[in-house]
Amino acid sequence: MKYQFADDYYRYYGCKIKWSSILNLFKDQSLWFLYLFRTLQAGCPSIIRQILYLLLFFHSKKYGLEIPLRVQIGKGFYMGHAYNITINSEAKLGNNINIHKGVTIGQENRGKRKGAPTIGDCVWIGVNTTIVGNIKIGDDVLIAPNSYVNTDVPSHSIVIGNPCKIIPRENATENYINWIVDYNNI
Repeated sequence: MKYQFADDYYRYYGCKIKWSSILNLFKDQSLWFLYLFRTLQAGCPSIIRQILYLLLFFHSKKYGLEIPLRVQIGKGFYMGHAYNITINSEAKLGNNINIHKGVTIGQENRGKRKGAPTIGDCVWIGVNTTIVGNIKIGDDVLIAPNSYVNTDVPSHSIVIGNPCKIIPRENATENYINWIVDYNNI
Protein backbone atom coordinates (compact mmCIF):
# COMPACT_ATOMS: atom_id res chain seq x y z
CA MET A 1 0.00 0.00 0.00
CA LYS A 2 2.76 2.44 0.94
CA TYR A 3 4.20 2.16 -2.54
CA GLN A 4 0.85 2.38 -4.30
CA PHE A 5 -0.02 5.61 -2.50
CA ALA A 6 3.50 6.92 -3.16
CA ASP A 7 2.88 6.27 -6.87
CA ASP A 8 -0.49 8.06 -6.67
CA TYR A 9 1.22 11.01 -4.97
CA TYR A 10 3.89 11.08 -7.68
CA ARG A 11 1.16 11.33 -10.34
CA TYR A 12 -0.16 14.49 -8.62
CA TYR A 13 3.08 16.35 -7.91
CA GLY A 14 5.86 14.67 -9.93
CA CYS A 15 7.99 13.99 -6.85
CA LYS A 16 8.33 11.57 -3.96
CA ILE A 17 6.51 12.19 -0.69
CA LYS A 18 8.53 14.30 1.77
CA TRP A 19 7.65 15.44 5.25
CA SER A 20 7.68 19.02 3.98
CA SER A 21 5.04 18.17 1.39
CA ILE A 22 2.76 16.11 3.63
CA LEU A 23 0.39 19.10 3.91
CA ASN A 24 -0.55 18.48 0.28
CA LEU A 25 -2.35 15.41 1.57
CA PHE A 26 -4.80 17.58 3.51
CA LYS A 27 -5.10 20.35 0.92
CA ASP A 28 -6.05 18.08 -1.97
CA GLN A 29 -9.33 16.27 -1.32
CA SER A 30 -8.76 13.65 -4.03
CA LEU A 31 -5.29 12.80 -2.68
CA TRP A 32 -6.70 12.54 0.84
CA PHE A 33 -9.38 10.16 -0.45
CA LEU A 34 -6.71 8.02 -2.17
CA TYR A 35 -4.62 7.88 1.00
CA LEU A 36 -7.59 6.62 3.02
CA PHE A 37 -8.63 4.23 0.23
CA ARG A 38 -5.16 2.69 -0.22
CA THR A 39 -4.59 2.42 3.56
CA LEU A 40 -7.89 0.61 4.07
CA GLN A 41 -7.25 -1.70 1.11
CA ALA A 42 -3.87 -2.66 2.55
CA GLY A 43 -5.32 -3.43 5.97
CA CYS A 44 -4.51 -1.92 9.32
CA PRO A 45 -5.30 -2.55 13.03
CA SER A 46 -9.00 -2.76 13.89
CA ILE A 47 -9.47 0.52 15.78
CA ILE A 48 -7.48 2.55 13.26
CA ARG A 49 -9.38 0.82 10.45
CA GLN A 50 -12.72 1.89 11.94
CA ILE A 51 -11.58 5.51 12.25
CA LEU A 52 -10.18 5.58 8.72
CA TYR A 53 -13.32 3.93 7.37
CA LEU A 54 -15.48 6.64 8.98
CA LEU A 55 -13.24 9.35 7.51
CA LEU A 56 -13.47 7.70 4.08
CA PHE A 57 -17.25 7.33 4.40
CA PHE A 58 -17.79 11.03 5.22
CA HIS A 59 -15.30 12.13 2.58
CA SER A 60 -17.03 9.94 -0.01
CA LYS A 61 -20.45 11.38 0.82
CA LYS A 62 -19.20 14.97 0.81
CA TYR A 63 -17.66 14.69 -2.67
CA GLY A 64 -19.89 12.02 -4.22
CA LEU A 65 -17.12 9.45 -4.63
CA GLU A 66 -18.62 5.98 -4.94
CA ILE A 67 -15.51 3.82 -5.15
CA PRO A 68 -15.84 0.59 -3.14
CA LEU A 69 -12.77 -0.85 -1.44
CA ARG A 70 -13.11 -4.01 -3.59
CA VAL A 71 -12.25 -2.13 -6.80
CA GLN A 72 -8.91 -3.15 -8.28
CA ILE A 73 -6.98 0.01 -9.14
CA GLY A 74 -3.39 -0.08 -10.37
CA LYS A 75 -0.49 2.23 -9.57
CA GLY A 76 -0.57 5.94 -10.29
CA PHE A 77 -4.30 6.65 -10.07
CA TYR A 78 -5.16 10.33 -10.64
CA MET A 79 -8.56 11.92 -10.03
CA GLY A 80 -8.81 15.40 -11.52
CA HIS A 81 -11.64 17.39 -9.95
CA ALA A 82 -12.81 14.40 -7.95
CA TYR A 83 -16.53 14.96 -7.62
CA ASN A 84 -19.37 12.54 -8.38
CA ILE A 85 -17.25 9.63 -9.59
CA THR A 86 -18.84 6.16 -9.52
CA ILE A 87 -16.87 2.95 -10.09
CA ASN A 88 -18.48 -0.49 -9.90
CA SER A 89 -16.90 -2.85 -7.37
CA GLU A 90 -16.17 -5.44 -10.10
CA ALA A 91 -14.33 -3.02 -12.41
CA LYS A 92 -10.59 -3.42 -12.94
CA LEU A 93 -8.48 -0.34 -13.63
CA GLY A 94 -4.87 -0.47 -14.80
CA ASN A 95 -1.92 1.79 -14.06
CA ASN A 96 -1.62 5.51 -14.76
CA ILE A 97 -5.34 6.18 -15.09
CA ASN A 98 -6.65 9.76 -15.17
CA ILE A 99 -10.32 10.08 -14.28
CA HIS A 100 -12.37 13.26 -14.04
CA LYS A 101 -15.57 14.45 -12.45
CA GLY A 102 -18.89 12.94 -13.32
CA VAL A 103 -17.41 9.66 -14.62
CA THR A 104 -19.39 6.43 -14.21
CA ILE A 105 -17.74 3.04 -14.68
CA GLY A 106 -20.62 0.62 -14.27
CA GLN A 107 -21.96 -2.78 -15.09
CA GLU A 108 -24.59 -4.11 -17.42
CA ASN A 109 -26.96 -6.59 -15.80
CA ARG A 110 -28.04 -8.63 -18.81
CA GLY A 111 -27.14 -9.49 -22.37
CA LYS A 112 -23.81 -10.29 -23.98
CA ARG A 113 -22.02 -7.48 -22.13
CA LYS A 114 -23.20 -8.49 -18.66
CA GLY A 115 -20.50 -7.46 -16.17
CA ALA A 116 -18.12 -4.57 -15.48
CA PRO A 117 -15.29 -3.01 -17.54
CA THR A 118 -11.59 -3.80 -17.54
CA ILE A 119 -9.51 -0.73 -18.29
CA GLY A 120 -5.87 -0.94 -19.41
CA ASP A 121 -2.85 1.23 -18.62
CA CYS A 122 -2.38 4.91 -19.49
CA VAL A 123 -6.05 5.72 -20.03
CA TRP A 124 -7.42 9.27 -19.80
CA ILE A 125 -11.17 9.42 -19.05
CA GLY A 126 -12.85 12.79 -19.60
CA VAL A 127 -15.58 14.60 -17.68
CA ASN A 128 -19.07 13.00 -17.59
CA THR A 129 -18.00 9.86 -19.44
CA THR A 130 -19.95 6.62 -18.94
CA ILE A 131 -18.25 3.26 -19.44
CA VAL A 132 -20.48 0.20 -18.98
CA GLY A 133 -20.54 -3.53 -19.53
CA ASN A 134 -18.08 -6.39 -19.65
CA ILE A 135 -15.80 -4.60 -22.09
CA LYS A 136 -12.06 -4.20 -22.40
CA ILE A 137 -10.39 -0.86 -22.95
CA GLY A 138 -6.80 -1.18 -24.15
CA ASP A 139 -3.67 0.75 -23.20
CA ASP A 140 -2.98 4.35 -24.28
CA VAL A 141 -6.64 5.29 -24.80
CA LEU A 142 -8.09 8.79 -24.56
CA ILE A 143 -11.84 8.88 -23.91
CA ALA A 144 -13.23 12.33 -24.69
CA PRO A 145 -15.62 14.10 -22.29
CA ASN A 146 -19.31 13.15 -22.47
CA SER A 147 -18.62 9.86 -24.25
CA TYR A 148 -20.70 6.72 -23.78
CA VAL A 149 -18.57 3.58 -24.12
CA ASN A 150 -20.19 0.14 -24.20
CA THR A 151 -17.91 -1.65 -26.65
CA ASP A 152 -14.32 -2.91 -26.60
CA VAL A 153 -11.71 -0.27 -27.40
CA PRO A 154 -8.34 -1.31 -28.88
CA SER A 155 -5.06 0.11 -27.56
CA HIS A 156 -3.81 3.41 -29.02
CA SER A 157 -7.22 4.94 -29.69
CA ILE A 158 -9.29 8.03 -29.11
CA VAL A 159 -12.96 7.54 -28.24
CA ILE A 160 -15.47 10.29 -28.96
CA GLY A 161 -19.21 10.71 -28.55
CA ASN A 162 -22.43 8.83 -28.00
CA PRO A 163 -22.55 6.32 -29.59
CA CYS A 164 -18.79 6.13 -29.31
CA LYS A 165 -16.62 6.51 -32.37
CA ILE A 166 -13.16 4.93 -32.12
CA ILE A 167 -10.28 6.66 -33.90
CA PRO A 168 -6.92 4.81 -34.02
CA ARG A 169 -4.08 7.08 -32.87
CA GLU A 170 -0.55 6.25 -31.72
CA ASN A 171 0.38 8.05 -28.49
CA ALA A 172 -3.26 8.98 -27.91
CA THR A 173 -2.64 10.12 -24.32
CA GLU A 174 0.59 12.00 -24.98
CA ASN A 175 0.58 15.27 -23.01
CA TYR A 176 -2.65 14.21 -21.27
CA ILE A 177 -1.11 11.83 -18.74
CA ASN A 178 1.81 13.40 -16.90
CA TRP A 179 4.36 11.89 -14.52
CA ILE A 180 3.78 8.30 -15.59
CA VAL A 181 4.65 5.65 -13.02
CA ASP A 182 6.82 2.89 -14.47
CA TYR A 183 4.31 0.06 -14.46
CA ASN A 184 6.63 -2.42 -16.18
CA ASN A 185 8.33 -3.01 -12.81
CA ILE A 186 5.20 -3.97 -10.88
